Amino acid sequence: MKNQLLGNVQYKVEETPRGVWRKFLYPSGEYFAEYRSNTSIFGMPLVHFTRGKCPETGKRIVAKGFLAIGRMAVGVIAVGQASAGLVAFGQAGFGLLFGVAQACAGLIAIGQLAIGVHFGAGQIATGMTAIGQVAVGQYVLAQMGIGRFLWTQRYRDPVAVQYFHELWRWIGSLL
Repeated sequence: MKNQLLGNVQYKVEETPRGVWRKFLYPSGEYFAEYRSNTSIFGMPLVHFTRGKCPETGKRIVAKGFLAIGRMAVGVIAVGQASAGLVAFGQAGFGLLFGVAQACAGLIAIGQLAIGVHFGAGQIATGMTAIGQVAVGQYVLAQMGIGRFLWTQRYRDPVAVQYFHELWRWIGSLL
């Protein structure tokens, strides 16, 4: 089998009115695709999508854009197995404002492991307001918790109960 890293790579390039696709199908059936939009914001593409390993380097390309989608993604809105941005979604995510991931950190974090500054919800959660099986924060709703105002299986602080009832009413009013 020919080593693709030693020769010129022949991509299938599709130019659309909105952006450019680069595609490559390995002899093994493995697929590489990358899309970059023509529109950019502050020097980064509006949309950058990556899939598979680049045939030129044999490595994955990090998707970088306003909206970044790929196994690894960095952007204002980042979606990927590992993602970082103002808003991040993925398996491991760091969202400056908001993160939803299996393990995530951010001002607001929701995930199995949620390290939130203001709000965290997950199996293990932290934040000023923390909701989880195990949670640490100021206002805590959990099976086991550490905090100033606790609502757990063993302890019901009246301030915590009132806080979480008001929080639930506020969330309901948004829906």
